[in-house]
Amino acid sequence: MPLFVALCLDKPNHVALRLATREAHLAFLAAHAAQVKLGGPFLDAAEQPVGSLLIVEAADEAAAQALLAEDPYAAAGLFSSVEIKPWKRVVGAEL
Repeated sequence: MPLFVALCLDKPNHVALRLATREAHLAFLAAHAAQVKLGGPFLDAAEQPVGSLLIVEAADEAAAQALLAEDPYAAAGLFSSVEIKPWKRVVGAEL
Protein backbone atom coordinates (compact mmCIF):
# COMPACT_ATOMS: atom_id res chain seq x y z
CA MET A 1 0.00 0.00 0.00
CA PRO A 2 1.32 3.52 -0.77
CA LEU A 3 2.85 5.80 1.83
CA PHE A 4 2.05 9.48 2.31
CA VAL A 5 3.79 12.20 4.32
CA ALA A 6 1.62 14.74 6.11
CA LEU A 7 3.28 18.06 6.93
CA CYS A 8 1.07 19.77 9.49
CA LEU A 9 1.90 23.27 10.72
CA ASP A 10 0.29 24.62 13.88
CA LYS A 11 -1.41 27.97 14.04
CA PRO A 12 0.86 30.48 15.80
CA ASN A 13 0.61 30.53 19.61
CA HIS A 14 -1.46 27.35 19.82
CA VAL A 15 0.77 25.27 22.13
CA ALA A 16 -1.95 25.24 24.81
CA LEU A 17 -4.48 23.76 22.36
CA ARG A 18 -1.93 21.14 21.27
CA LEU A 19 -1.26 20.15 24.89
CA ALA A 20 -4.97 20.08 25.75
CA THR A 21 -5.71 17.65 22.90
CA ARG A 22 -2.47 15.63 23.07
CA GLU A 23 -3.94 12.68 25.01
CA ALA A 24 -6.77 12.26 22.49
CA HIS A 25 -4.28 12.65 19.61
CA LEU A 26 -2.03 9.93 21.02
CA ALA A 27 -5.03 7.62 21.53
CA PHE A 28 -6.02 8.23 17.89
CA LEU A 29 -2.50 7.35 16.74
CA ALA A 30 -2.51 4.18 18.84
CA ALA A 31 -5.89 3.15 17.41
CA HIS A 32 -4.53 3.62 13.88
CA ALA A 33 -1.03 2.23 14.47
CA ALA A 34 -1.32 -0.12 11.49
CA GLN A 35 -1.65 2.91 9.19
CA VAL A 36 0.40 5.55 11.01
CA LYS A 37 3.92 4.32 10.43
CA LEU A 38 5.94 7.20 11.90
CA GLY A 39 5.23 10.56 13.43
CA GLY A 40 6.36 13.33 15.70
CA PRO A 41 6.30 17.07 16.30
CA PHE A 42 8.29 19.83 14.65
CA LEU A 43 10.02 21.98 17.29
CA ASP A 44 10.95 25.65 17.38
CA ALA A 45 14.23 27.03 18.78
CA ALA A 46 12.81 26.79 22.32
CA GLU A 47 11.84 23.14 21.66
CA GLN A 48 8.12 23.95 21.75
CA PRO A 49 5.97 21.96 19.30
CA VAL A 50 4.93 23.93 16.20
CA GLY A 51 3.63 21.21 13.90
CA SER A 52 3.67 17.53 13.10
CA LEU A 53 5.06 15.12 10.56
CA LEU A 54 3.25 11.85 9.99
CA ILE A 55 3.92 9.05 7.54
CA VAL A 56 0.75 7.10 6.84
CA GLU A 57 -0.10 4.11 4.73
CA ALA A 58 -3.32 4.48 2.77
CA ALA A 59 -4.94 3.27 -0.43
CA ASP A 60 -4.66 6.74 -1.97
CA GLU A 61 -4.29 10.41 -1.08
CA ALA A 62 -8.03 10.79 -0.44
CA ALA A 63 -7.91 7.95 2.10
CA ALA A 64 -4.88 9.53 3.78
CA GLN A 65 -6.72 12.87 3.96
CA ALA A 66 -9.82 11.20 5.40
CA LEU A 67 -7.79 9.45 8.09
CA LEU A 68 -5.91 12.60 9.06
CA ALA A 69 -9.14 14.63 9.21
CA GLU A 70 -10.20 12.37 12.12
CA ASP A 71 -7.10 13.29 14.16
CA PRO A 72 -8.15 15.20 17.29
CA TYR A 73 -5.54 17.86 16.48
CA ALA A 74 -7.23 18.49 13.12
CA ALA A 75 -10.71 18.38 14.66
CA ALA A 76 -9.65 20.95 17.28
CA GLY A 77 -8.46 23.35 14.56
CA LEU A 78 -4.80 23.21 15.61
CA PHE A 79 -3.28 23.28 12.14
CA SER A 80 -2.84 26.34 9.93
CA SER A 81 -1.99 24.03 7.03
CA VAL A 82 -1.78 20.35 6.18
CA GLU A 83 0.12 19.20 3.10
CA ILE A 84 -0.04 15.56 2.04
CA LYS A 85 2.52 14.18 -0.39
CA PRO A 86 3.00 10.69 -1.81
CA TRP A 87 6.27 9.27 -0.43
CA LYS A 88 8.54 6.35 -1.20
CA ARG A 89 11.05 4.91 1.27
CA VAL A 90 14.47 4.45 -0.31
CA VAL A 91 16.79 4.17 2.69
CA GLY A 92 16.36 3.67 6.40
CA ALA A 93 14.14 1.46 8.48
CA GLU A 94 11.28 -0.46 6.90
CA LEU A 95 7.96 1.17 7.67
